[in-house]
Amino acid sequence: MSGLVNGRVVIVTGAGRGIGRAHALAFAAEGAKVVVNDIGAGADGSATGESPAEQVVAEIRAAGGEAVVNGDDVADWAGAQNLVQTALDTFGRLDVLVNNAGFLRDRMLANMSEEEWDAVIRVHLKGHFAPMRHAMAYWRGEAKAGNPVDARIVNTSSGAGLMGSIGQGNYAAAKAGIATLTIQAAAEFARYGVTVNAIAPAARTRMTVGAGGAMAESMAAPEDGFDAMAPENVSPLVVWLGSAESKEVTGRVFEVEGGKVSVADGWRHGEAIDKGERWDPKELGPVVEKLIARSEPPTPVYGA
Repeated sequence: MSGLVNGRVVIVTGAGRGIGRAHALAFAAEGAKVVVNDIGAGADGSATGESPAEQVVAEIRAAGGEAVVNGDDVADWAGAQNLVQTALDTFGRLDVLVNNAGFLRDRMLANMSEEEWDAVIRVHLKGHFAPMRHAMAYWRGEAKAGNPVDARIVNTSSGAGLMGSIGQGNYAAAKAGIATLTIQAAAEFARYGVTVNAIAPAARTRMTVGAGGAMAESMAAPEDGFDAMAPENVSPLVVWLGSAESKEVTGRVFEVEGGKVSVADGWRHGEAIDKGERWDPKELGPVVEKLIARSEPPTPVYGA
């Protein structure tokens, strides 16, 4: 390995399994010291009594790396604060926060319960904000004390958040929020030496395989050749975004699948017609038709 992040201290949330586990192992392989966060929940957020984070830490240590377990709930305010403190107490600093933790409670919007909505919004959206907020408290303090800061936040959005996904309205809304939160945070945190980017990964995990049907079939491992859906394919970009080399890149959302990396082009000002005064409602039919005719059609919602 190249040692791209040698000596950097990294928190990875939801790192006990799937993409998060792959991130933690990839950072460690490139020389980082890793806080492996996971509460051992099932794919729907239910308690399992398992401790997968301990297994990941054991793998890292067996390979000669440095890692520590953290079992805090990232969407709990005090838990997120303790997560950051774990990095500071164990390794003396924090350089990278990778927000990855989450689960699914899939259902069509017309049938979704309040609890299913709240649980998913909480773990994904608040579970990104809370660790980010406490990490920034540390980095801002360092910057104000005159200590150089060269820190990174990498968030996890989704194609569902960028395009929508039938049967996943809660998840899609949370992931869309994360994409916008990334852009917002990048603008606010730049003055302190912190970059903020996001990924929208496609990979085989408990959540995607558990979705069943065509999605599960399309994400099945091939019998031979390159496994485009392996979670490990996502991590190289995340490691690079966590490195010193990525200093000039911030406020971006990257889609990554297999060997393909692309920049997601989000909301931007589009076609406009300006009357110069207030419209009458009956005038606007032809105006909207013209605007739509001049505009690119939206990307279809997944599953539509």
